[in-house]
Amino acid sequence: MLRQRLARQRGLSIVELMVGVAVGLIVVAAATLLVAGQLADNRRLLLETQVQQDLRAATDLVTRELRRAGYWKDVARSTASGSLFAPRLSNPYAAVTPGDDAAVASELDFAYADSARAENNAIDADERLGFKLQDGTLMSLLGADNWQPLTDPGVLRITAFEVRARVQPVTLECHLACSAGGTPCPPVQQIRSYTVDISGEAVHDPKVKRSIRSAVRVRNDAIVGECRD
Repeated sequence: MLRQRLARQRGLSIVELMVGVAVGLIVVAAATLLVAGQLADNRRLLLETQVQQDLRAATDLVTRELRRAGYWKDVARSTASGSLFAPRLSNPYAAVTPGDDAAVASELDFAYADSARAENNAIDADERLGFKLQDGTLMSLLGADNWQPLTDPGVLRITAFEVRARVQPVTLECHLACSAGGTPCPPVQQIRSYTVDISGEAVHDPKVKRSIRSAVRVRNDAIVGECRD
């Protein structure tokens, strides 16, 4: 009897073998899909983080530079007391584009004085600054006609760059009588602030989109007009 039982046990049948192979393939396929899904999630998370960080870095640079717009070393010469020994001057760096209240633009232009050299009360070529969107890249102006990419076009595609101006006028007191003249009297102080919106997407995965907004107040207010006797 024992010999008969041993003779009958000759291994797995072809059906059992096929079933076992099919089960193994299913387990391997499930494990492969799980690993592939985790790798895709990790890749997407890295792309989202990179896009967010690049947008944040670009926005911080734009707001930091814009905050300095209008800086002038000889600002005292725009006041009556400061112009006793020299001609009175207006701030040559005061203009910012867009400059009107509620104006919206996709390009930002401004200037500020170079604190490392003597003031000549004029905007030099390398003191002209700005930002604009060009072919999916945020460009930075470093001097006249010297546009350089601020974002990496191989990693991040900028889809929108919008700057909105807000100008709050404040009428200043004038202790002199306002006579007829070419400048507004009493003078008006323009408190300028800007909202910067930047949107972008990952070049390698357009589904990864992010937007960021930042608000900044220009430290140097513009003064329009003067007191006249």
